[in-house]
Amino acid sequence: MENTQVATLAGGCFWCIESAFNSVDGVVSAFSGYAGGHIDNPSYKAVCTGETGHAEVVQVTFDANSISYREILEIFFSLHNPTQLNRQGNDVGTQYRSAVFYHNEDQKAQAEAIIDEITKEEIWPDPVVTEVVAINNYYQAEDYHQDYFKNNPQNQYCSMVVAPKLAKFKKTFAARLKS
Repeated sequence: MENTQVATLAGGCFWCIESAFNSVDGVVSAFSGYAGGHIDNPSYKAVCTGETGHAEVVQVTFDANSISYREILEIFFSLHNPTQLNRQGNDVGTQYRSAVFYHNEDQKAQAEAIIDEITKEEIWPDPVVTEVVAINNYYQAEDYHQDYFKNNPQNQYCSMVVAPKLAKFKKTFAARLKS
């Protein structure tokens, strides 16, 4: 692959976002991690306090010859509610905020454009609160968070929250899924 790019996205709990992106054709990898905070190498426990400033993120490496950054953003915005400030459903705290951590000015412009479109189309009844900020750090989450849904489908959170979101995602984006 000659045209790999990276997207770093925060949309609530990283288990769902990571699982969805790992099933998308053109995605090389998707890893759960932390970004946007003010301490080095934070632990999950520290991030959960909300005091490190990090968001739970998924860092997606993709082949831009197979899938565009725009399509990555479209998938991202379908996987969470971008109007909930510092939360997703029952997950509350700044670590669950909605954010696009852009890696270059083109990513910034595309993120701002899609947010403008979502706003103009009134897809959500409330304003979009997704932050669009430059990536200043990224730390991969602990190994047990990687492929969490795949490895723990019996977990109550996975069966009650992640599984229904992924089922809806797979129905909506069936043409984009890996064979």
